[in-house]
Amino acid sequence: MAKRVGIDIGGTGMKGALVDLEDGSLVSERVRHKTPEPSTPQAVADTLARIIDEIGHEGPVGVGFPAVVIDGIVRTANNIDDSWIGADGKALFEEVTGREIEMMNDADAATICEARYGAARGVAGVVLVVTFGTGIGSGLLLDGVLAPNLQLGDLELEGHRPAESHFSGAAKDDDDVTWEEWGERADRFLRHLMVVFSPRLIVVGGGMAKRWDRWSHVIDGAVPVVPAEWGNNAGIVGAATLVGKPEG
Repeated sequence: MAKRVGIDIGGTGMKGALVDLEDGSLVSERVRHKTPEPSTPQAVADTLARIIDEIGHEGPVGVGFPAVVIDGIVRTANNIDDSWIGADGKALFEEVTGREIEMMNDADAATICEARYGAARGVAGVVLVVTFGTGIGSGLLLDGVLAPNLQLGDLELEGHRPAESHFSGAAKDDDDVTWEEWGERADRFLRHLMVVFSPRLIVVGGGMAKRWDRWSHVIDGAVPVVPAEWGNNAGIVGAATLVGKPEG
């Protein structure tokens, strides 16, 4: 039974745990630290090493990262320090931690989790996973296969570009709006995605999904919208799958 460490790096927090790849369950305490400010490559790598040491499991580590990641190279920096652009994140993390590292976009990691263990499991056609947090993360599945690095938070909507500046979870606090008002924003964003992608299902994750009961009642679209079954742990679980498969 394979167990792997998964780390989810976000714009405000970094969290990780040991994951049982048989069923996706967390088999250690979840370790969380604030994302350093400024979130420079060395500062984030040092915090990553600290989290891995606190989890205390040997072996490779999967990392979800809040940016477009291609072959370990960070290509964007919407919710991380600009000095990350062009950095070889995989090489840096391996150097600092002494571990084998695999990394990908954090929302893609959450999408993999929901496809393998959660709400998107076995769903054919197009499925979108949207994470509302510091920014807006997104993943797209076609018959269960991931199309990586889909950055729907970068879209322009209602004059807001990137859209996440108005529709993200962080924007709720920045603009001091009620849950009802923010839910109406989320509804408009999700209905826009329904028109563009015609998905069969939208799965909502990220920090705002923890308060699903406060705003989900205003979602009114032609496509089912459901909370991520793995909640805010989806990124951890999906990241862990990057570096191992169940044995046997």
